[in-house]
Amino acid sequence: MSLPVLEKKGDMVLGGLFSLHDTVAEPSLTFTSTPPPTQCTRFNFRTFRWMQTMIFAIEEINSDGRLLPNITLGYKIYDSCSTPHQALKAAMELMGSEMGSVVGGQTQSEGTCHGTVPAVIGDGGSTQSLVVARFLGVFHVPQVSYFSSCACLSDKKEFPAFLRTMPSDFFQVKALVQLVKHFGWTWVGVIAGDDAYGRGGANIFADEVRKLGACVALHEIIPKNRAQTAMSSIVSNIRSSGARVILVFAVEQDAAALFDEALRAGLTGIHWLASEAWSTAAILSTPRKYHHILLGLMGFAIRRAHIPRLQDFLLRLDPSSPDTREDPFMVRFWEEVFQCSLGVQALSQEPNVEGKPLCSGTEELRSITNIYSDVSQLRISYNVYKAVYAIAHAIKAVRSCVKGKGPFPQQSCPDVENIQPWQLLHYIKQVGYMNSFGDEIQFDENGDPAAMYDLINWQLRPNGKIDFVTIGKFDETTTAANQKLQIQEQNILWNGNQTKVPLSVCSNICPPGTRKAIRPNFPICCHDCVVCTAGEISNQTDAIECVRCLPEFWSNAERTACIPKQVEFLSFSDTMGIILMAISLIGSFSTCIVVIIFSYHRNSPIVRANNSTLSFLLLFSLTLCFLCSLTFIGRPSEWSCMLRHTAFGITFVLCISCILGKTIVVLIAFKATLPGTTIIKWFGPAPQKAIIASCTLIQVIICTVWLVVAPPTPRQLMPRESAIVILLCNEGSRVAFALVLGYIGLLACLCLLLAFLARKLPDNFNEARLITFSMLIFCAVWVAFIPAYISSPGKYATVTEVFAILASSYGLLGCIFAPKCYIILLNPEKNTRKHLMSKATSDRF
Repeated sequence: MSLPVLEKKGDMVLGGLFSLHDTVAEPSLTFTSTPPPTQCTRFNFRTFRWMQTMIFAIEEINSDGRLLPNITLGYKIYDSCSTPHQALKAAMELMGSEMGSVVGGQTQSEGTCHGTVPAVIGDGGSTQSLVVARFLGVFHVPQVSYFSSCACLSDKKEFPAFLRTMPSDFFQVKALVQLVKHFGWTWVGVIAGDDAYGRGGANIFADEVRKLGACVALHEIIPKNRAQTAMSSIVSNIRSSGARVILVFAVEQDAAALFDEALRAGLTGIHWLASEAWSTAAILSTPRKYHHILLGLMGFAIRRAHIPRLQDFLLRLDPSSPDTREDPFMVRFWEEVFQCSLGVQALSQEPNVEGKPLCSGTEELRSITNIYSDVSQLRISYNVYKAVYAIAHAIKAVRSCVKGKGPFPQQSCPDVENIQPWQLLHYIKQVGYMNSFGDEIQFDENGDPAAMYDLINWQLRPNGKIDFVTIGKFDETTTAANQKLQIQEQNILWNGNQTKVPLSVCSNICPPGTRKAIRPNFPICCHDCVVCTAGEISNQTDAIECVRCLPEFWSNAERTACIPKQVEFLSFSDTMGIILMAISLIGSFSTCIVVIIFSYHRNSPIVRANNSTLSFLLLFSLTLCFLCSLTFIGRPSEWSCMLRHTAFGITFVLCISCILGKTIVVLIAFKATLPGTTIIKWFGPAPQKAIIASCTLIQVIICTVWLVVAPPTPRQLMPRESAIVILLCNEGSRVAFALVLGYIGLLACLCLLLAFLARKLPDNFNEARLITFSMLIFCAVWVAFIPAYISSPGKYATVTEVFAILASSYGLLGCIFAPKCYIILLNPEKNTRKHLMSKATSDRF
């Protein structure tokens, strides 16, 4: 049984395939009787407008007469019912009158083309076009689709006769990926229809998004049966994925099924991206029930145009008119528009639904506003219009061919009275012209047009209707890659009436001062933000790694910038520096007080008995020892580094030399009381001074050689894992430093030994005992100093050295001079020659 067809005869008849119905009610096949005719359901007003646009374009060409003079175009249009097998049936019907002659390699003998279909316009869906293109390609019948965008159809080896006025999904996907990149989304979902259009576009999108470094949060397929369980699972996966931006790459019927389930499940807060198949779909934008979940939707749509007089042409329909009486789709259209029954069931493709009121057929189409008569968004209709004119221009080129200059073998031209489809295919591929809307119409080597899209944003008008606001465009013909996508962000309204760009990431953006750390077993877009370690920084968002600061710099608290390291040294402003300075000044002040006391009582027996000259020299050296500790405080410089070590070494040697001289004098003094002893004359004041001078001179020589050969110098110590720069004095020569300390230690040990030997000499006031105690303290301090100095970090090594100087100085001052001052000031009765010269009654040490 032949399929219902809308046709009009002409010199050349163009075939048309349109999905006037959305689905097919599949009959129950028993295989025992002839299957009943296919029942197409759910009439589509939008597609019906596309079909009428084809008729309008043909009528316009015929009435104009300038493009194809002396020739009229006819049409033969079938309903493919959005189903591949129905589309294939229609294609076979279109080829029925000439298949035999084409397959047999013969041409018609008649000199007319009446009844032939040299070209087909359609189909709309990519899946239907795939089936039709394979069939028509065998016979090289040109097929120009107005809505099939699957990138797979660009393969000319598989589909040699397929062309289209609809850009390939390859370019749409490029535009969508640029959109994702522009807004910085790294965690997006994609939902595809279960057909060539949906699967092909979604797969390309997923691959291209991954190349950007972004991730696909979920990739779901809407089954054609749209089962409740499957749709519920898709919505559940959307909710659990955490993605806030979802691309729906599907035809409008599949998209509607998805959003019906989203409404039922209460899914909100998603920012939807629409493919061009439904970005301006009336079945989603007209009902108010979708508004709260789809407002702010963004998607690409093909360029639109205003076709003059088209609306009047659409509204001319009248079921009682002779022009439409043979239209097998008119009754169904009229009944759906006015929700009535014309009472002509035989002409209707669907059984009448009981309860519908009768209508007369004289109703006014102008009184009804629906997607059919809405010419504000002529996008696919414009594609149909361009497809008709492209074929018309190809026919014109065929008829303009000059014999002897043709494109075929031996430069022949086609027979204008009997144009073969494969000949017309050649000329369609060569079409190139500027239409009345200022658009250049041509096909590339893959049969694709130039890709240009409008970026659409769904916004709510004050009257409660959806407005498709153009907020940008994508033009593949632009040479500059960064200018292909242009967006007016200030005009965008996002879901929830927000103006701020939504964030769709698996993990939050890592702020400066942190770096991304990939989560194990998660996609690359899922990461944790780890704070940069001390000494490293990151000064940009989503840093992959932290950058280590230069050795003299350290990271700030926020880990966003390298700042100069804090300089550390024993400063006069530090608490420790102030304490040590105070102790040093107190020590030197105390020594000066002792000097004053001794000076005032210089003629007293206790001062005279302990060699006042050496005592005053010892007190002077102790004052220098206290003051030399001040050279260790403050910012190290070349002069302070040289001064602190040499002053320390020389003053302490002078001090120990004085004590050594006093110890020798004590020993000699008691030895000199023995009969016949003349040793005292060898240790008078001059020899004592010579001993002190010679001992000190040796240290001066050591220090001089040290300063000449390898003097101490300032040094910056910059530990990698520390926020401070330690300023200290480098010893220069460790050998020289060891000699200085060793020499002091040698004199101290010698002094201790001699004082120990003299500790039991009979006397009420034996100074040897005091010297012994002082030297024990001195040696203990400096023995403990060595490991403490080595293990102390930074400025604390200097503090340790200053502490050792002060502790040993206080030990000498306290042990040697404190008892004497006690006697002078508090026990003056003991400060007599008789008391001092009397023998001690017992050994107290």
